[in-house]
Amino acid sequence: MRQKIGGLVDNPGQIVRKLDDAAVLAAYARWAPVYDMFFRIPLYWGRRAAVRHVNELDGHVLEAGVGTGMSLPLYKDRLKITGIDISEEMLKKARKKVSHRPNIDDLQVMDAGRLSYPDNHFDVVVAMYVITVVPDPDKVVQELERVTKPGGTVILVNHFSTDTGPWSVFEQGLKKFGHRLGWNPEFPRSRILGRTRLQLEIEESVPPLRLFTLLKFRKRSS
Repeated sequence: MRQKIGGLVDNPGQIVRKLDDAAVLAAYARWAPVYDMFFRIPLYWGRRAAVRHVNELDGHVLEAGVGTGMSLPLYKDRLKITGIDISEEMLKKARKKVSHRPNIDDLQVMDAGRLSYPDNHFDVVVAMYVITVVPDPDKVVQELERVTKPGGTVILVNHFSTDTGPWSVFEQGLKKFGHRLGWNPEFPRSRILGRTRLQLEIEESVPPLRLFTLLKFRKRSS
């Protein structure tokens, strides 16, 4: 039997601390100075795939969880780009990367689960490697859907957990380290596909090792 005790999950032989805002901010503060060095290559393919899809579209783009801004120089100049991230340390690096790019409209600190933008505001919303590094992923997806215009596009890139196979064993092993890493390894794709106003248009696996998945949605008009 599992029992929650003050933010901890009591399991036979294992204690898992729940991910929260403080854990995420602390993890980003640790990672910010070396983030590009460690994650540029592992996240390269998913980032390129997402930006390729965005560059086929037009209008105002929100990148949620923009981090150190590795994707920002890749967007076409005709797109108006807004980026948000919960970490000021990450955004400082992002601003340096695109100080010369006039199409970068705004980069600001904001919680992806509590967006300050009005409903139906952006033509395109993209979130890469975000869903499993937030305390409330369902709320984040709800917010991304809310600020997207009817008929607009939502693009997600993430690792989605499974119940079987070698990756499931790996995910279970990482659970006890998730709080310190600022990462929740358990998030099945079914939690996104069940949303009523997001219609899946494209699903594709991306390297390395087909570890990540790109999902492209169209927001229904009604």
